[in-house]
Amino acid sequence: MKTLLARIFGKKTPMTNLTIIGNGNMARGIATRALAGGLTVEILGQDATKAKELAAELGTGVTFGTTADAPQGAIVVLAVPFDAAKSVVSTYGQALTGKTIVDITNPVNFETFDSLVVEPGTSAAEEIARLAPTGANVVKAFNTTFAGTLVAGESGGQPLDVFIAGDNADATAAVSSLVSAGGMRPLVVGPLKRSRELEGFQFVLMTMQANTEFADFNWDTGLLVTK
Repeated sequence: MKTLLARIFGKKTPMTNLTIIGNGNMARGIATRALAGGLTVEILGQDATKAKELAAELGTGVTFGTTADAPQGAIVVLAVPFDAAKSVVSTYGQALTGKTIVDITNPVNFETFDSLVVEPGTSAAEEIARLAPTGANVVKAFNTTFAGTLVAGESGGQPLDVFIAGDNADATAAVSSLVSAGGMRPLVVGPLKRSRELEGFQFVLMTMQANTEFADFNWDTGLLVTK
């Protein structure tokens, strides 16, 4: 694993392995796993104070800035809602060339909590990919994990399964290595269009979390593939 991480991220000069856009609970969870895997993390947020506070909470190996700064990480995680993620990608433009962009969003209509806001036959990840510059590769990951379980990296005593979809083999390998380094299990399920199923399935799971008939869920469940 160390050899693969070194090949993907490079170790000749100090660098940021991972940039996380956002400073909420998902940003905290993904950063915690990345740091546990020995990666360095950059937190960029609209609010510099909140980004600084999260970086200080996470500790050594974390830098911070605002979304006015170009992301330094080889992998850029969009830990913001879907509409904000689209805006981030559009605004950064060519600054994302050569980056692996990780879309973690779930395009749920939070006003009704009864539908997705993307059209049938597409996904949030595919819409973001259409906005990304040539040379950037979008990968879907972490949308089926909840923030609380990410901090621990496990659920029910089992490592989290992280479903990954992407069209570029090197980009999906980089994200898989990030997941593995954080003590979780990467499951590459196919090309980026598989994001449609991942987002749809997570929508169902989210409605179960919010349903009082499933009172023991409480947003701290995890998906586990067994055999």
